[in-house]
Amino acid sequence: MVNVRPDPSFVYRICHEPRAVFGLFVLCVLTVIALTAPWLAPHDPLEQDLLYSFLPPTWYPQGEGSYLLGTDNLGRDIISRTVYGTRIALVVAVVAASLACLLGTVLGLLAGYFGGKVDLVISRVVDIWMSFPAVLLSIVLVAVIGAGLHAVIIAIVIIDWTRFCRVVRAETMVQKELDYVASGVTIGLSRIQLLLNEILPNLVPLLIVLLSMEMGIAIVVETILSFVGLSVASDTPSWGNLIQEGRQYIHQVPWLLGLPVFCLIFSVVGLNALGDGLKQVIDPVSRR
Repeated sequence: MVNVRPDPSFVYRICHEPRAVFGLFVLCVLTVIALTAPWLAPHDPLEQDLLYSFLPPTWYPQGEGSYLLGTDNLGRDIISRTVYGTRIALVVAVVAASLACLLGTVLGLLAGYFGGKVDLVISRVVDIWMSFPAVLLSIVLVAVIGAGLHAVIIAIVIIDWTRFCRVVRAETMVQKELDYVASGVTIGLSRIQLLLNEILPNLVPLLIVLLSMEMGIAIVVETILSFVGLSVASDTPSWGNLIQEGRQYIHQVPWLLGLPVFCLIFSVVGLNALGDGLKQVIDPVSRR
């Protein structure tokens, strides 16, 4: 008798994929910090005290016990500002990536399933749009729309929907040739029903992987725009603003850059690892 080993469950595969576990850990940490920022932050992130400006971390001789990682040029607590900056990073990551995913998926489904002129128009727009450098285009768009968090989100959506559209279009073209779609046509399902009820559910695992990677990209774009002064106001605690402030005093007080840079790297690496891990777990070809 042949002993057939059952395919392990999705949760089991997730737990045994180190990259997915690490990525989920990073996402959970970011979420918890963002939701509990008022309780985690030891000080008001906007509170200024010039008597405590440029305090070094507490382990330095001049350090202050209540400011564990020191203060900036206006005496604001670095930990508190970094903690509140997590909120902006997570909001941009979730909202911008989700909207880009929604727009790109809809257009990708239409292009891949209907083909012809619909596919030609959408594909040419994608090709033209992707020919521009993403960061440069985002700076131009925010400059035109106006600085602010809403402008950053809009710019990311306008730029990054093409990533989803290309992948979804290609996968839709493969799926529509399979037998289950032909069966749906035979029993009288409309095109919209085939797209929403048959093809789209088979694309969900792929979209989850793309979404997790896009979240990391969105955080980087927001940080860059904050760094050049095109995102939130300069006194608002965001990782880009903190890095920009730290850059000005890097030779005098290098510790200003440490925490926000670490958080940026930790988040982007974690979210990319989550995408790679989920791809390994979900894609049967990658698991071979």
